[in-house]
Amino acid sequence: MAKHNKKALKAYKNTEFLSGPDARSVRMLSEFIEPLHRFRRNGVRDTIVFFGSARIKSKKEALKNYRRLVVTSKKSKHSSISLQRKIETARSELEMSKYYEDATKLARMLTSWSKKLKGRGRFVICSGGGPGIMEGANKGAYLGKGRSIGLNISLPFEQSANKYVTDELNFEFHYFFMRKFWFVYLAKAFVMFPGGFGTLDELMEVLTLLQTNKIKKKVTVVLYGEEYWKRIMNMQAMLKHGVISRADLKLFAYKDTPQDAFEYLVKELRKNYAYETEEI
Repeated sequence: MAKHNKKALKAYKNTEFLSGPDARSVRMLSEFIEPLHRFRRNGVRDTIVFFGSARIKSKKEALKNYRRLVVTSKKSKHSSISLQRKIETARSELEMSKYYEDATKLARMLTSWSKKLKGRGRFVICSGGGPGIMEGANKGAYLGKGRSIGLNISLPFEQSANKYVTDELNFEFHYFFMRKFWFVYLAKAFVMFPGGFGTLDELMEVLTLLQTNKIKKKVTVVLYGEEYWKRIMNMQAMLKHGVISRADLKLFAYKDTPQDAFEYLVKELRKNYAYETEEI
C-alpha cells in the first residue's frame, strides 16, 4: 500500500532553519525590510537622533538614591569606605542627571516645533529606545504630544524599551550594523549627549561617514555638553598631530543648553530643508 507523506513545511515557516546559521542573510534582510515597511506605514520621513549614555539617571531618581545613601551614612556610627564610594558615585550621578533633563527638554521643544511643519512625520525624535538619555529623549517627545522612535538592541545585560517609545515605532534589533543603518538613513540631525563606549562608537561612525562624504545629505551634528566632550576627546590634539584636518572640526558644533541647541538645530534644518518644511 502506498505511503502518504506529510505535507512538507514551507521554508519561511521553518523556525529551526530561520534561527540557524544558514538563514543569517535572511534575518539581516528582515531587519532592513521590516523597519522600512513600518516607517512607510507610519509616514516617518526623517528623524532627529539622540545618542547618549544608558546609565544617566533622571534628576528625581538620582536625587532619591543620593539622599538615601546620605541618610544611611548619618545613621551609621562607622561609615565604611564602600559606603563613601557609593555616595561619591551617587553625587556624580546627580550631577550628570542634568543631561537627562536637558535631553527631555530639548526633545520636547523639537517635537512641538516639528508638529507645526507641513506634512506628517517630519523630524521625529529617535533614540536607542533604552534607559538614560534615550529615555529622556523619548519622554520629551511624549510630553510634546508627538511620536518617537526606539531602535533597541538585544544585549545580555541591557536594555528593554523605555515606556515613552511610541508602540508602533518600537523596534528590536539583533544586528548592530542594521540598527546603525536605520539611525543614519532617516536622520537629518544628531544630538550627541555624554556617553560611554556605545555613544563614542555611534559618534565616530557618524563623523567618519560625514568626513568621507558617504552621507550625501545635509546633516547637523551637535555635541551636547562642551566640557564633557572636550575632556573626553581632544580634537585639537588630533589636529595638531595631523590625523584630522581643520575642516573636520566644522562637522559638528558644541552646545550647552536646550535653548541654544534648539535654536541651532532649527536654524540648520530650516536652511537645509526649507523647501520641504514650511510652517503651517
